[in-house]
Amino acid sequence: MTGTRFALIDFRASVLDRVRDVTKRVRYSHTANITRRALPYSRVALVPRALSHSLLLPSTSMNIFRSLIGRVWHDPNAAEVVKISEGQLYLVRSGTVRGARECIYNDAMATIRRVASVEHNFQLVVTRVYEEGDQELLEDEEETDEERVFLISEELEFKSTNSEEHPCFVWRDLDGDVDEFYEFVAPGTNEPTRAFFETCMYRAMYERKYRKSADDTTDAELQEFIRQPPSEQDKGKAIESEAPPEPIPAAASAMTSPKTSTITVDPNAQILLTHPAELHLWDLDKGFFVKQADVSATIAQHTSAGPFDYWLLASTDEGPALAHKITSDMNQRWAAKMLAFTWNNISDTGAQSSWCLKFETQEAYEQFQALFSRGLWESLNNYSWDKAKVEERAYVLSSQVQDVEMQDVEDEEDEEEDVANELDKSDEESESETEPEPEPEEDGLPPLRKGERNSQLTVGYKGDRSYVVRGGSIGVFAHAGDNQVRYHATIGHLETPKGKEFAPKHVMLHDQDTKMVMMNPGAPNSLFSLDIERGKIVEEWKVHDDINVNHVAPDSKFAQMTPQQTIVGASHNALFRIDPRMSGNKMVDSQYKQYVSRNQFSGVATTESGKLAVASEKGDIRMFDSIGKNAKTALPPLGDPILGIDVTANGRWIVATTRTYLLLIDTLIGEGRYTGQLGFDRSFPANAKPIPRRLQLRAEHVAYMDHSVSFSPARFNMGEGQEENAIVTSTGQYVVAWDFAKVKKGQLDKYEIKKYEDMVVQDNFKFGDDKEIIVALENNVLAINKKNLKRPTRASIATPRKSLGSRSNIVNAPY
Repeated sequence: MTGTRFALIDFRASVLDRVRDVTKRVRYSHTANITRRALPYSRVALVPRALSHSLLLPSTSMNIFRSLIGRVWHDPNAAEVVKISEGQLYLVRSGTVRGARECIYNDAMATIRRVASVEHNFQLVVTRVYEEGDQELLEDEEETDEERVFLISEELEFKSTNSEEHPCFVWRDLDGDVDEFYEFVAPGTNEPTRAFFETCMYRAMYERKYRKSADDTTDAELQEFIRQPPSEQDKGKAIESEAPPEPIPAAASAMTSPKTSTITVDPNAQILLTHPAELHLWDLDKGFFVKQADVSATIAQHTSAGPFDYWLLASTDEGPALAHKITSDMNQRWAAKMLAFTWNNISDTGAQSSWCLKFETQEAYEQFQALFSRGLWESLNNYSWDKAKVEERAYVLSSQVQDVEMQDVEDEEDEEEDVANELDKSDEESESETEPEPEPEEDGLPPLRKGERNSQLTVGYKGDRSYVVRGGSIGVFAHAGDNQVRYHATIGHLETPKGKEFAPKHVMLHDQDTKMVMMNPGAPNSLFSLDIERGKIVEEWKVHDDINVNHVAPDSKFAQMTPQQTIVGASHNALFRIDPRMSGNKMVDSQYKQYVSRNQFSGVATTESGKLAVASEKGDIRMFDSIGKNAKTALPPLGDPILGIDVTANGRWIVATTRTYLLLIDTLIGEGRYTGQLGFDRSFPANAKPIPRRLQLRAEHVAYMDHSVSFSPARFNMGEGQEENAIVTSTGQYVVAWDFAKVKKGQLDKYEIKKYEDMVVQDNFKFGDDKEIIVALENNVLAINKKNLKRPTRASIATPRKSLGSRSNIVNAPY
């Protein structure tokens, strides 16, 4: 018979011997840790391999095959139908711009388990296996990731294949993106075992779909669940996951009707660079990139609009296909391994779309990347690239590189630690995510005035309180535990000691959370001290007669937990220390330093030892070891204004927030005479600036949102003696958190997301807690556990299709 490697008598002996051998070694436990040394009985049956393309077997062998299935399929005492006891589990992003293969379990077993409570339903369970002695290490971990459970259905798109000549099972990650698949590689599995496991999967799919027993099924009936492997011809065609090639939707691109497109190109435009490429469009319905056409990808300068007006063009033999102005709103990402470039575009109707260019050669990709980066920098800075210093150019170009791992970051040998905090994997977690979000108790919460909304959030260091600016009042919320906040009180009628009401522009807790320092837009030279216990502004601190206070920061990272009275202040071009105990003006003259005019400082953050990181609206970052001196390190601007800045307690990492991306800086000096020191204490060598890393949302995820990205100031989680391991920010209706441990290893797109019905104003971790996030919405305040954030998928971020706009307009971006 085709594909059968055993004569009948050899097959029967092989099966029985293999069953005896496996049942002695294999165990499964749903709740207990699993080791190799205590393996109870489990039923397993095995058959010859003959199922890759057909289920047809000779009648005699088929009868034995069905007999073996029958022994376990209807045994009420057999919770497990079949098991493969040795293998490895991988998460695969195959054939996409961000292709990768991540090991989830280095040692695992795969089981088909019946769902006892629901007839005709089965689960595919992959369980991590521990060697004896590993349990003690496991007990020290707060969180474990012992198994992955998948409801067996045809939506899994299960198939059997080979990986490096080993048996391999592949199925779709329904909780992940459409390009994400799980792969279980079973190098010790023989052909009969694989065939039996595969057939049981198809029977389980059949029973779930038709809600009846699979006992009387024919081979043809099971054949509908067998996915044919892609042909070699299709493997390199496009970057559309493992889905088969799709026709170009008529409404998806002007490529289908270029003659009627509204796209026009300035005949006087100067063509700077052109390379052949494939143009792909993210299909919002299908959930993957679909190839539109082979195009000429061009960067052009629109000279009639000014010297720094650049456009990205794509054209076919029949004419122009798209024209997108080069701006930061493009949310561009580069993938060197795939020679691909993705970006977003917003149509005239406001619809987001995600595009991709895939180049033919490394040279074309690098030239396009360099010129695009130059054009974007010039348009943002309104300054000629040729006039910038060589080291500044290198710094700017390095910020576009996405595939380079950061230096001096320990890479754990145990890959399983990388997924210890993966979300949305267990049934228990899935159930908890469907529960409604806890809401603060509204009793006694005064209504906001017309036009007012929550505008700022500050999380307390002591006393488990969070404070939200609500127009001209402060809402006080208690942390009630179990990821809940409860309305506690309102501090209303904020007014100066002279009785003039105001809505604070910025607030900061002070003096062990007993005071709150406020800025009043009507008195830019002063700060105001709110006594939280009395609920009243008790002092006005006049800082200087002529210098505005635009930003304040604590004297050091944890100064707010102490009676420390002095704080750091900044104007648009000066840094200074403020001491409210002084008579008259509160600025300490000996600790005042004015820098070159037009610095446009936009934020200040301090380390635990009091060193300062200062950002500007121009996009540059300065590092100071103390106030009153010149910066030890000045990093050139990328061009986008920085809206906020934070730094880890030890000063090793800085995160700066722009509107469309976060900029992560490693301040460790990696070469030269000051190797091993930080940029706060010594200057980086001119030719060895740190490589800035962009943390941004993937273009295809943004395509599902109904607004452009606009990040709130990002923050590290914070606590005394606690190492930072997460970064949190928000945009629109979404809270976004990055796993900092993965980011430091160069995995820049490892973020989770949570969507709310209301717009998110600001969010931050509860002090001393790296899991609970306090979230201020425009009209609400709540807490959420980081576990309840989800990996970004269409289901977790998509806006209802009716509000996404007509896709027929997405390329109508007139040049």
